[in-house]
This record gives sequence, structure tokens and C-alpha cells, in this order.
Amino acid sequence: MTSIMVLVVGLCLWSSWAEATTDFSARVVTVHEGDRLLLYHDGKQEAVYLQDIDCPELKQPYGAKAKRVTQAYVGGREVIVRNWQRDAHGRTTAEIILRNGRNLSHELLKEGLAWWRKTDSKDQSLGDIQALVQAQHKGLWADPHPVPPWQWKQAKKIRK
Repeated sequence: MTSIMVLVVGLCLWSSWAEATTDFSARVVTVHEGDRLLLYHDGKQEAVYLQDIDCPELKQPYGAKAKRVTQAYVGGREVIVRNWQRDAHGRTTAEIILRNGRNLSHELLKEGLAWWRKTDSKDQSLGDIQALVQAQHKGLWADPHPVPPWQWKQAKKIRK
């Protein structure tokens, strides 16, 4: 009986791992913020955050622009979803790949509309993109002291 339990648990774990590593196609139903989308796949909708980046909140400078640019890239379109998983906060995260093969997170960083979340990321190329865009003073980096959304939210809590 114990070996059957181990086999069942092992198959369940393998199934979850296989699902997380399998790319799939989904339609973007809504762009909530620059880094948060509502996807439709397999008969259901689910909110997903872009992995490895953080866009400004809507009320921050460049927040509305990040949403508009994300909408222009993916709104109502089919995308490829890669590396679907839950983050440390329990949120669903994924890489969103455009039909032309480009990574949405990379594109938002190139526009200067997101921060690389280096503590959560294994993709050093995002750091390279951010450093280049910072040096060009592009997007939010035109501000001499842009405030990352995680600090902005914390300051907002303190003010309340």
C-alpha cells in the first residue's frame, strides 16, 4: 500500500512539474497593469504576473504608460505562456512570449517601463537590459530618482 501511495504522489508531482515546464497558448483578455494580465486558457481565466519584472503602479509616474504599452503588445491577442508557476507570494507568474518570439518582460524593460526584480530572477540578461536603458535615461529612468513600486507601496502604507 505504501509503495502505491509513493507512486501516486510521485506521479502527481511529476504532472505538476510537467505542466509548469510546458509552453501553451493563451489569449490576453485584459491588461490590468503593465505587469498583470488576465489570460484565457483551457476554458478558464486566470490572472498572471510577468516574471522577473515589476512595472510602476498605475498611480505612479509611467504606470499608465506601462499599461498602455502592454495593451498595445498583447491586448486581445494570443501569446505563448512559458514557465507558469507560483511565486513566493502565491501569485501566478509566467513569461509571456509574443507571436514574433520576443519576451514581453524584455520589451517593457527596453522601453524603460519596468524594474528588473533581481532578487527573484535567474535571468541576468534582464539586468543587462536595465543597465543599458538606465544609461540612456529612457522611460522611468529619465527621472533622477525613480521609485520602485515595492518602495512606493510601502511608503503609501506608512502614510496611511
